[in-house]
Amino acid sequence: MKYPALLVFSVLLLCGKTGMAGASSVYLEDLTSAEVAAAIRSGTTTIIIPVGGTEQNGPHMALGKHNLRARVLSGRIAQAVGKTLVTPVVAYVPEGSITPPTEHMRFAATISIPEAAFKAVLDATARSLRQHGFRDVVLLGDSGNYQLALRTVVDRLNKDWAGSGARAHFIAEYYQATQTTYVAALRANGITAAQIGTHAATADTSLLMALDPTMVRPDLFSEAAREGKQGGTGGDPRAATAQLGQLGVDAVVQQASAAIRAAVSARP
Repeated sequence: MKYPALLVFSVLLLCGKTGMAGASSVYLEDLTSAEVAAAIRSGTTTIIIPVGGTEQNGPHMALGKHNLRARVLSGRIAQAVGKTLVTPVVAYVPEGSITPPTEHMRFAATISIPEAAFKAVLDATARSLRQHGFRDVVLLGDSGNYQLALRTVVDRLNKDWAGSGARAHFIAEYYQATQTTYVAALRANGITAAQIGTHAATADTSLLMALDPTMVRPDLFSEAAREGKQGGTGGDPRAATAQLGQLGVDAVVQQASAAIRAAVSARP
C-alpha cells in the first residue's frame, strides 16, 4: 500500500520530535541508559534527588501533593541550573507511627516508613548515582518533617566520599523559601497568618494550584476550613489561588537553583 507523501512526512516529523523530547528531558526516567551516559560524558554531572511524601492534605488536596511539587519544581530548578538531571521522586517518607497511628497516619491512605529505611533509600540512591559518574548529588525535600534526615544523610555521604571528587548537597533553601520569602509575599498580598496556616491552608494549597490545579478540590475549601485540624487542615485554604501560588513557585526555583549553583561551584 502506498501512503501519501504528506502522511509519511508527518509521521517522521512526529517520531523526530518524540526522540528529541526524550533526549532533552531533565528527568532520568524519560531517558535511556545510553542517553544518560552520553550526558555524563558531556558534563551533566549534577543530579537532584527530589523527596516528596504520600500524606493526607485535608479533604481538598490529593495525597500526592508533595510528590507532584517535588517533581515539577526540581525539573524547573534543573533547567535553571543547567547540566543537571532529576531522579524519580522519593514518595515514601516518615509520616508518623503506623501502630498506633500518629501524625498524618491518623488519616486514610497516608503511607509511612521508618526513618532508618528512609535514610537507607536516600543513601543507596546517592551511591548508585556516584557509581555512574555523577559528581554532585543534590537532595531537595518538599516537606518540613524530614529536613534533618536529609542533612544527616548528606553529612554521612560526604564523610565517606572525602577526596573522591564526588559530593552530596543538602539544599535547605528549597524548603526555606516556602517558609520565608513565600510567606512574606502572601502577607504583602493581604493574606493573614491564620489563612497562610501550617498545613493544607492557603499557602500550601495555592502552591499546588499553581503547578497542577486538577489535584485541588476548591468546592471543599469551606469544609476544610470548618473541620480544621480535625479534618487534617492547619489553617484556612479559602483564599487560595494559583496566582498566589506562583509567588511560591518563583521563590523556590530562584533560591534553590542559586544555592545549587553556589554549592557545585564551591569545589575544594
